[in-house]
Amino acid sequence: MSSQQPESAVKLRHSGSGHRARLRERLLNGGAEALADYEVLEYLLFGAQARGDTKPLAKELIARFGSLSAVLDAEPGALKQVKGLSDAGIGALKIAALAARRMARSEVRQKPVLGSWQALLDYLAIDMAHLTVERVRVLYLDSRNRLVRDHLASEGTIDEAAIHPREVIRRALDIGASALILVHNHPSGNPEPSRADIQITQRIAEAGRHLGITVHDHLIVGHEGHVSLRSKGLI
Repeated sequence: MSSQQPESAVKLRHSGSGHRARLRERLLNGGAEALADYEVLEYLLFGAQARGDTKPLAKELIARFGSLSAVLDAEPGALKQVKGLSDAGIGALKIAALAARRMARSEVRQKPVLGSWQALLDYLAIDMAHLTVERVRVLYLDSRNRLVRDHLASEGTIDEAAIHPREVIRRALDIGASALILVHNHPSGNPEPSRADIQITQRIAEAGRHLGITVHDHLIVGHEGHVSLRSKGLI
């Protein structure tokens, strides 16, 4: 029996390896915008799929979830519904998302927050914009405006039943923070503040003023963007 592979199979394998090599060359030599979003997913899936064309799967993921960031932020259960995506492929996507979060977080932690505002916004967008539940966080800052603690205050609608102004300020005093930034997300995607968002922010700011704790801002993030209550004149 001949062990020689059919010519068509050899050509297909060589064609696939050639495509991967070309993508790698563009990635290494072309900078941040060298690859389209679906090509980024293609490349991430190479390690999970040793042979074959990952482009159709990458395009299917973009079509189903809407964007590269939405794919990376998707829950493993949702990714499992995509035909052809293995557990190894899901792992490749999730580790890329984790790496992005860790990089963004390190940028925030290494510099004064108020002096690296865009880094903070990038970190929050990566971490919260695609959450399907509302999550409230308090970023506690020291006297140099460096991040002391990133505290998950509650999950659910932001109101006094979920987050108590006195507890927020008491925690700041306990850990030696001199300022804070409130953050929460809107799963609907629209970051415009509700009346409850405004009221609880003003109550926390008022409680802080009496004890020397500054509320720098309240940021609301969603996949449509972000809103600063400070910039809207609501604090």
